[in-house]
Amino acid sequence: MKNIIVGQSGGPTAVINGSLYGVVSEGLKHSDSIERIYGMVNGIEGFLNGNMMDIGALGKTNELELVRTTPGAYLGSCRYKLPEDLADSVYPTLFQKFEEHNIGYFFYIGGNDSMDTVSKLSRYAEEIHSDIRFIGVPKTIDNDLVETDHTPGYGSAAKYVATVVREIATDANVYDNKQSVTIVEVMGRHAGWLTAASILARKFEGDNPVLIYLPEVAFDQDAFIEKVREGLKTTPNLVVCISEGINDGNGTFICEYASDVGTDSFGHKMLTGSGKYLENLVKEKIGVKVRSIELNVCQRCSCAHLSRVDLDESVNAGIYAVQVALMGDTGKMITFIRNKSVPYELSYGTADVNIICNQEKPVPAEWIINEGSDISDQFIDYVRPLTQGYVELPTKNGIPLFAYRK
Repeated sequence: MKNIIVGQSGGPTAVINGSLYGVVSEGLKHSDSIERIYGMVNGIEGFLNGNMMDIGALGKTNELELVRTTPGAYLGSCRYKLPEDLADSVYPTLFQKFEEHNIGYFFYIGGNDSMDTVSKLSRYAEEIHSDIRFIGVPKTIDNDLVETDHTPGYGSAAKYVATVVREIATDANVYDNKQSVTIVEVMGRHAGWLTAASILARKFEGDNPVLIYLPEVAFDQDAFIEKVREGLKTTPNLVVCISEGINDGNGTFICEYASDVGTDSFGHKMLTGSGKYLENLVKEKIGVKVRSIELNVCQRCSCAHLSRVDLDESVNAGIYAVQVALMGDTGKMITFIRNKSVPYELSYGTADVNIICNQEKPVPAEWIINEGSDISDQFIDYVRPLTQGYVELPTKNGIPLFAYRK
């Protein structure tokens, strides 16, 4: 009999707890080989500090069902980077703790940096001939993990962005006697998958958002101003969607033109202000009424527009992770394999985590059109199946009921 340990890392999503639910619920079904299911509180960093909980005990209550539809990270998160040198003392410390808790299966739910953690732990395990199985369960609204068709969290975030942008566009059309520009800034550092989803807000060809800019294409400020001028001729209340990471193609983010940008613990630049910078640019160059809206944390944490497809796939990713670990797989990430788009059909697989971590999947160049200011129909065919269906949430007094750690 061995024990499971599961953790969450990086930025949360609306369905990251769906994968946690999948791991725990499937683990509970294998009482012949799994004794206990532990949760790392605040990821691998929390585990190093001795912060754990018996998350398997939730299966005896209704709390586990609440976890399934709770946004955010139920176990808490971290942004802790394991040392590159596998000879560092942190590794024997971790594996000693694994041994003390009789861990046989390790699951980490997260994005690119989380897969880096799975990679390092599985490689160290191989070096010391440990039989612990290490499996990564993908999650990121950025949808930028390689070797998988898409990632859990993206479908719901895409649905949220499309819905809110349509609401913003509808609001902008209230006044038609004066020109205005609304700039919506969406998350996306190097990959524009989430911003591209704003195209689903259009009700007809030429509808708002008229202009969509992704970081995959160099952003030309002068060309942008001319596109806005042209757009205002036919759409007096123009809506523009941009990724936070739009850049000049020479390594400088547009937001850096306005202010200094700090970095996080992984050395990533903390981007903010691209929308505000362009708001001031439009005001200066064109002189129309303009405002910028940063969707910020809401696009990753909102459960108001959960995609049924996204939640179901998130749960299934956790379930499949347990199944492949029990069959002996290690050093792998769960992947999504799209068999068909119409009707939508998906299967699950695994890929070597070592070729996934520290890589990024951009939006294909052929899906970005009109000199980098619009998105093609091929992208619509790709993203639309991922946003389908709504989820009925448990509520109390008319407000969604969420699980939380006591």
